[in-house]
Amino acid sequence: MVWKTKTAAQEAKPSTFSQLLPLFILLTVLAGVAFVGYQIYLSANKIRTNAEATMAKKNVVFTKDGLKVGVKHVEQESYVDATQSWVVKAWNMGSRGPSAVKRK
Repeated sequence: MVWKTKTAAQEAKPSTFSQLLPLFILLTVLAGVAFVGYQIYLSANKIRTNAEATMAKKNVVFTKDGLKVGVKHVEQESYVDATQSWVVKAWNMGSRGPSAVKRK
């Protein structure tokens, strides 16, 4: 044949750098993906902490059992005063003459 086959001595062996280059590229890509995943994890935890703090201000607490909603304490006296003021306003609006009861 016209073409001669290469002998073992003539074949070029790949260098160590060219063998390790794909490994370095793979490790670099994996490190980049790990970094992005870690940043997503950190931001998700920060968002969760801020949401819990905001909800705690509104008397809503997340527990293992689920969501618990607290009721704000309303004093009996302030509740009665607010209710009576609506009754007085309705009474005053319903009467035709001057105000029957005046409150400041």
